[in-house]
Amino acid sequence: MDGTLRALAAHTLAVTRESLTPAALHATKKLLVDSMACAVGGYAGEPCAISRRLAVRSIGTPSARLIGSGASTTMEMACFANSVMVRYLDFNDTYTSIGEGHPSDMLPAVLAAAEGYGASGLETLIAMAAGVEIFMQMADTFGLAERGWDHGFFICLASVAGCAHILKLNETQICNAMAIAASANVPTRHTRRGELSMWKGCATAASAREGLFAALLAKDGMTGPPLAIEGKHGVWDQVTGVFHLAPVPSKRGRFGVERTGIKYFPTEYHSHVPLALLQKLRSQVKLEDITNIHIETYQRGYSEVGDEPQRWDPQTRETADHSLPYMLAVILADGEMTVDSFSDARILDPALRPLMKMITVAENPEFTQLFPKKLRARVTVTTRDGEKHSAQADHPRGHEFDPMTDDEVNRKFDALCAPFMAIGQRAQLLEAMWSLDAAPHVGRMMDLACFDKEGNSSWT
Repeated sequence: MDGTLRALAAHTLAVTRESLTPAALHATKKLLVDSMACAVGGYAGEPCAISRRLAVRSIGTPSARLIGSGASTTMEMACFANSVMVRYLDFNDTYTSIGEGHPSDMLPAVLAAAEGYGASGLETLIAMAAGVEIFMQMADTFGLAERGWDHGFFICLASVAGCAHILKLNETQICNAMAIAASANVPTRHTRRGELSMWKGCATAASAREGLFAALLAKDGMTGPPLAIEGKHGVWDQVTGVFHLAPVPSKRGRFGVERTGIKYFPTEYHSHVPLALLQKLRSQVKLEDITNIHIETYQRGYSEVGDEPQRWDPQTRETADHSLPYMLAVILADGEMTVDSFSDARILDPALRPLMKMITVAENPEFTQLFPKKLRARVTVTTRDGEKHSAQADHPRGHEFDPMTDDEVNRKFDALCAPFMAIGQRAQLLEAMWSLDAAPHVGRMMDLACFDKEGNSSWT
């Protein structure tokens, strides 16, 4: 096996009950609460419904359940459908570094394996932390977007790491699982360009599923290409260039799960600072007096939410939550940005188009130089009399350097789950997640995450 495969295995095994700090364990539970909130809140989305319909056509031994319906299926399909639900609202966590993405996309892979193999709550949390650690290790070491590849590659290998803990793979088996996953799963970035489709929120779910599948194959003895990373036509050669992983934990003595950003708005992460700034400036000017709103941001933010014509006339939910002009127009008109801001009627509302036409977005080279240490953006509002109102900030609420509190995450959970669950069920599910490290298995938590498709609780 090449050295990088061995390093990935060693890093996976370095996250243990003894090495995981109380702060990292708490952060893992906080991330689980946030991810479950997003999954339940996204339950009614069409891609989520499609995924569940497909999932229930399969029967697995061992099996795992779908969030919401509680239906049993294969572990791989439970992983896929649950991850689609986590991603649908674009409200789950984001990490920005040399590379970036949503580490929690891989949590459903661990959850499916944990339910299938009867893992304890503590084992499940350790596995989740290990998966996030591998994601962060890679994101801190190399980028994918600028090379045309998607962060599903991070998710796939992170899912291998998390599932390896649940399946109790040894170092050789982890190397083989990583080799299989790395050789077969390098998704393209085209998923997130132009007019976005439903697949935008499903792509990393497919990667998580494939990471779980690779771990299952390795557990039963399947071997992978021994030079999958460093060999000719391998990952270094074709995808990333040479990279080397840092020690665990890799930054400031903190585990990766402590550093991911929990989202305050249900939108693409690079929109958060501009949205918060315009929300603040909105109180200083009258809407009818505004002639122009100019956004300065760093290159990655510009390319993600402000550089294509589709951003000024979104036709799909997926494009709208990656359209800075659309989101700013909603904030300007409504004063807030919620899940309901992305209804079909609101996305296509002709009243928003004149507001969007007033918005310009540009890269500020100075801000690009500061990224990813700072996610600086500046918003300047110009009125009819020529007066300018400006505001600038470096990090969004929920970022590592401006973290959301436990209470804020609990309120986010309650708001997203309220349409689907009675208050008693919400309270007990929340308690089950915050105390998961004491649970003998994850079954009780999954029991409490079940409700019927109309949004009426099936729990008693």
